[in-house]
Amino acid sequence: MNNALKFYIDGQWLDAASGETLEVIDPSSEQAFIKIAVGNAEDVDKAVKAAYKAFPTFSQTGVAERLALLEEILRVYNLRYEDLVKAVSQEMGAPLHFARDAQVWSGRAHLESTISALKSFSFSEQHGTTRVVREAIGVCALITPWNWPLNQIVCKVAPAIAAGCTVVLKPSEIAPLTGIIFAEILHEAGVPAGVFNLVNGTGPAVGQPMSSHPQVDMVSFTGSTRAGIQVAKSAADTVKRVAQELGGKSANILLADADFDVAVAKGVQGCFSNSGQSCDAPTRMLVPAAQHARALEIARQAAEQLVTGSPRDDKTNLGPVISAAQFDKIQGLIKAGIEEGATLVTGGLGRPEGLETGFYVRPTVFGNVQPQMTIAREEIFGPVLSILPYDTEEQAIEIANDTVYGLAAYVQSTDIEHARKVAGRMRAGSVYLNYPSWDTFAPFGGYKQSGNGREYAGWGIHDFLEIKGVVGWGN
Repeated sequence: MNNALKFYIDGQWLDAASGETLEVIDPSSEQAFIKIAVGNAEDVDKAVKAAYKAFPTFSQTGVAERLALLEEILRVYNLRYEDLVKAVSQEMGAPLHFARDAQVWSGRAHLESTISALKSFSFSEQHGTTRVVREAIGVCALITPWNWPLNQIVCKVAPAIAAGCTVVLKPSEIAPLTGIIFAEILHEAGVPAGVFNLVNGTGPAVGQPMSSHPQVDMVSFTGSTRAGIQVAKSAADTVKRVAQELGGKSANILLADADFDVAVAKGVQGCFSNSGQSCDAPTRMLVPAAQHARALEIARQAAEQLVTGSPRDDKTNLGPVISAAQFDKIQGLIKAGIEEGATLVTGGLGRPEGLETGFYVRPTVFGNVQPQMTIAREEIFGPVLSILPYDTEEQAIEIANDTVYGLAAYVQSTDIEHARKVAGRMRAGSVYLNYPSWDTFAPFGGYKQSGNGREYAGWGIHDFLEIKGVVGWGN
């Protein structure tokens, strides 16, 4: 990749001011396969100044012009689709079919959804003699994670452009290649100089200067709650808007009238998808105590049918987790589950048999998990499912909401009215009834320590706009 050692600033690929590089590790082999440039505050300042310079002109473009630009980005994205598939598979360890059908697909879906939303989006409305106008907020710093790199890049960049903002993107330094290819896509699509800029690097060296830069008007961050707190603190001195999508510990309530054969098996698949590395994964399965033993057996069978292995093998369901640090964290939490007395149904410590190299985790199911246990409270971010028994529906709702997080919740029932009633009591930004298809038009974001703001389609466009009242406008 020719541009791995450069940053995209003001419409050009430039050398990094720092001169420093970082190796990117293939999690399936534990070997470095490419080096990227990593930036510092000087690189950030160049990128922000480019975005600041471009904003007055770009913010005044018409909706039709921004719509045409997004449609051209989508066209070029589709031309580079397989390049993105290979990149996300290598940098993340995602199986090729999952990289193609989920990871890279999600970026395309967000472009399509944003385009659709922009076509009918209202940027002004009349209230008596006052005209209420929605305007681009300004220069936006976008900080994205490694677990769904294209999903998070596109569901920030696309609505920001739709709103008329200019941006500086910092992808995760652990999975940066998709971000570099995305910058190449935007360049080829003819995005005006300075509207989109990319600087790679670490959170402290690049993310913090972006968050605190006086010419940045908004920070949109996706990542851990711990890092999100630091971003908010850095942004506070200049009173920026901060939109955050943070951690989760999502409950999956199987009501007594659920179809347990289907609900448990799909719950296992949902938890383990992307090797368990999704912030909204249904990691806490709540089942009636009378069905607990049955649920454990269904979960065991479902987990043991999954194939963990090379991302390049068509039979693989689960690839490795992203890094040595993540592998070690997951192992520590599995150990905590065993030591605190949860029932190990399948999986456990160590790598799967025959996979001595690579950050592979055994798909693990725990039963008899109690709400106070570590594995029921901490975000594991790996293929580990906790099954908690409950005695009454009221208790299940109480356990589900007893968390500092509030990103997602799941409810399973053969009675949709029953499911809807329980959904109304979930303290979460998204509630999924009976495992619906992914809806990129639904608002996505969290309650409590899972963040603030909403992403996807028109909801994302709203986040990048300021509201102005022009009083005395007339009728």
